[in-house]
Amino acid sequence: MGTTSDLSSMVRLNIGGKKFCTTIDTLTNRDPDSMLAAMFSGRHAMCQESKTGYVFIDRDGKHFRHILNWLRDGIVPNLSDPYCSEILREADYYQLLELKERIKDSRRDVGEVEAELTRVDIIKCIQSERVRFRGVNLSGIDLSKLDLSLVDFSYACLRNVFFSRTNLQCAKFRDTDAKGSIFHNAILRECEFTGANLRGALLAGTNLQSANLQDACLVDCSFCGADLRTAHLQNADLTNANLEGANLEGANLKGAKLSNANLKGANLQRAYLRHVNLREAHLEGANLGGANMTGAIR
Repeated sequence: MGTTSDLSSMVRLNIGGKKFCTTIDTLTNRDPDSMLAAMFSGRHAMCQESKTGYVFIDRDGKHFRHILNWLRDGIVPNLSDPYCSEILREADYYQLLELKERIKDSRRDVGEVEAELTRVDIIKCIQSERVRFRGVNLSGIDLSKLDLSLVDFSYACLRNVFFSRTNLQCAKFRDTDAKGSIFHNAILRECEFTGANLRGALLAGTNLQSANLQDACLVDCSFCGADLRTAHLQNADLTNANLEGANLEGANLKGAKLSNANLKGANLQRAYLRHVNLREAHLEGANLGGANMTGAIR
């Protein structure tokens, strides 16, 4: 029978509806700088389900067992694409930096990453005055925390690229394929994404103020807490996108598809929503003050 201290260190997790049980030591010891370690360090108040005591985390729980296996035993999952890319996204979200590097190393060993340039190549290139990577295949490489402002990525293949905390202000992504890429907390002010494929990309916490996302595929994207003030989203496909808590003040969403989009708590003040179908969007707690709703379907 477990002791009182054993029981007090147990943690019940609800990851997107999937239930897990582990310990505080497991969540904090291997990677003390991770988001999970910070959550369960005792420094922060935890929001638990009142009846069950589960801590809810709004992520897909499908691969969380691999996250736990890493934290428990240091085991790197041996999975092929696209599952490996999905786990990379989860490792980035939980800020498990060593796991990210180990997964990427294993993918390079089996030749899964076929980028034409490396991170070192990119760093050398950006030392020049004007940089273009138009039409280049950069899939899967880590470009996080670099200054790539004004860089032209138009028509490039950027699938599963890591742009976390990267400065991409005024960069061009016209007609790029950036499916599954991670832009977490990146600076994307005034970027051009016209016609880009960003399906499933992670853009939580990004600064997309005045960015041009017209005609972009934004299906299944996460924009939680993103700054989209005065962004251009005309005819963009935001089906199943998560915009909870996003700031869309003054954004133009004319012709945008919002089927099953999560706009809970979003700021839509003075947004242009004329003739937009909002019937299947989730708008609980959204601020629509001053929005142009002429002809909108609700």
